[in-house]
Amino acid sequence: MRLLILGGTEFVGRAVAEAALARDWQVTVFHRGRHAAPEGTTALHGDRGNGTAGLAALASGEWDAVVDTWSGAPVAVRDAARLLAGRVGNYAYISSGSVYAFPPTGPLTERSPVVAGDPDATSGEDYAAAKRGGELAAVDAFGDRALLVRAGLILGPYENIGRLPWWLGRIARGGPVLAPGPRDLPLQYVDVRDLAEWTLDALRDGLGGPYSLVSEPGHATMGELLESCVTVTGSAAELRWRAPEDILAAGIEPWTELPVWLPPGDHQNALFGVDVSKALAAGLRCRPVHETVTDTWAWLRALGGSAPRRPDRPAPGLAPEKEARALAP
Repeated sequence: MRLLILGGTEFVGRAVAEAALARDWQVTVFHRGRHAAPEGTTALHGDRGNGTAGLAALASGEWDAVVDTWSGAPVAVRDAARLLAGRVGNYAYISSGSVYAFPPTGPLTERSPVVAGDPDATSGEDYAAAKRGGELAAVDAFGDRALLVRAGLILGPYENIGRLPWWLGRIARGGPVLAPGPRDLPLQYVDVRDLAEWTLDALRDGLGGPYSLVSEPGHATMGELLESCVTVTGSAAELRWRAPEDILAAGIEPWTELPVWLPPGDHQNALFGVDVSKALAAGLRCRPVHETVTDTWAWLRALGGSAPRRPDRPAPGLAPEKEARALAP
């Protein structure tokens, strides 16, 4: 297949590019040129932030499918989708589970209510609204040829948000580590490579419409994630589990200061309790958490331990002095 990736040099886009190359697909990546394109791809350069003028390199050419990883203003998705609609078979937009309205009235499914979005919006500050606007833009141009990949928490090699890299780095340093409990707290996430493989399969098979894409609820636990970090780093770190109420009482922010973790409650139930039966029926397979942690650590070590990070996202993680206070007797 001839695949065009709008992005293709970082995290999700790079994983998709490498998976497609491994299938011997012809891969073109359209990006700003700030990072090296994966070896074996054809690179086209442009800046979607410059409106239609930034898409000049896409004025000609035909592809069987497109993968779009854009997470900014929906107007960029609108412009690209309109430009390509007559020259592309299917359009996969990597959206987010954030488009589901909160609080949910039950387990989240593809039929659950979603937030409002505007495909013509020129701002991406509201992440959920921007992703929903991107979905509407893709559907507007491609109809039932638009595949909406509503990914949840994404982990794995190339992560440029910094969640799993922070935990690996912190645990590698050793010593007492604040471990947010309960230890058996269920997690739901997707390895970026499993997301990539499923998306390519879906494009090959001509699937369209929305799919929630994460592992089954309880695919891993907080304990399994952090203990895997201890194992793969070879660290002498000591995980000290603390009850959620004690962590919150210490003024520690879930998700941001302690990445991946949410205390039991409505938010945790919504984010880590998504019904993924539709994606599973369409072939989603998720590798074990230990493999995700092992491969992410190997990638970090190859980089010298310092992971790339998106400049538009705050750095996750807990300050050492704040951790020490929370661990004090």
